[in-house]
Amino acid sequence: MNMGSGCSTRILVLVSIILLALLGVGLIAGPLGATLLGIEPPGILNVSKPHIQLPSEGILSVAGFTITNTLIACWLTIIFLVVFFYACTRKMKLIPGRLQSFAEMVVEGLLNFIEGAAGEKNARTVFPIVATIFLFVITNAYLALLPFFGTIGIKEGESIIPLFRGANTDINVPLSIALMSVVFIEFWGLRALGVFRYLNTFFNIGQLGKGIANLSKGKMKPAMTGISFGFINLFIGCLEVLSHFIRIISFTFRLFGNMTAGEILLLVVCFLVPLIAPIPFYGLELLVGFLQALIFAGLTLVFGVIALTPHEEEHQETA
Repeated sequence: MNMGSGCSTRILVLVSIILLALLGVGLIAGPLGATLLGIEPPGILNVSKPHIQLPSEGILSVAGFTITNTLIACWLTIIFLVVFFYACTRKMKLIPGRLQSFAEMVVEGLLNFIEGAAGEKNARTVFPIVATIFLFVITNAYLALLPFFGTIGIKEGESIIPLFRGANTDINVPLSIALMSVVFIEFWGLRALGVFRYLNTFFNIGQLGKGIANLSKGKMKPAMTGISFGFINLFIGCLEVLSHFIRIISFTFRLFGNMTAGEILLLVVCFLVPLIAPIPFYGLELLVGFLQALIFAGLTLVFGVIALTPHEEEHQETA
């Protein structure tokens, strides 16, 4: 037992020395160290400067429709999720294997998370959308960290147009997810309350109607009070409608900004200090990808619960 422990310690020390040596080589002989020391970096460490471009690049055009590298990345994400869950569930067993256990762990974890906020009844309603958003966003983020993203592409002059690019770094992808999120939130509210009662949560015209009724009866003081508060409620309703549209903007730019900043950070670090230095930043991006997926799905869940809450309160009062 002591011999095994000593062998493990020696291996750990050896690996640490190798990693530190590679870090030192990357720091000294890489572009950053070579520029500071005034030396020419070796060819193996002469990394090309990162090409940062916010709009996605077109790969090919089909019948006037441009297929971009981020769209291809989205297709890859969808194919990966479909194939993965098909492989996990094609031979369901009472005693699950590793793949089935992992799939059940993911689904059960998401369902428990959603039930904790929405309750058991509403969890079944919001689960498909919230879980899909989480899995799509996190898979987009993690696939973008694979080596062939940003490296394999079509050569155009001196630059290379990458065939795959992180889908979350294209503002159209976060915008499309945000639109679907908000559309389903409003749909849940409309289905739970009905059209008129749901609109009444925005525009409460009850006081305005009472004020007008009192005005017709000649009761000036309650009429003026009701009409004044009625117009205030209408103004607040307009702000509430505006806040629902602002959700689209906040959803979009939160995901787009964090994912784009992370990609730029990785490109810059890989260029300045190659070899070992980027590894901790890849770990950081794994955490950021998970957090962004959780935040996007969590906010959709919270706003969905808010849209469904008045319906639940109404049933509790009648009970």
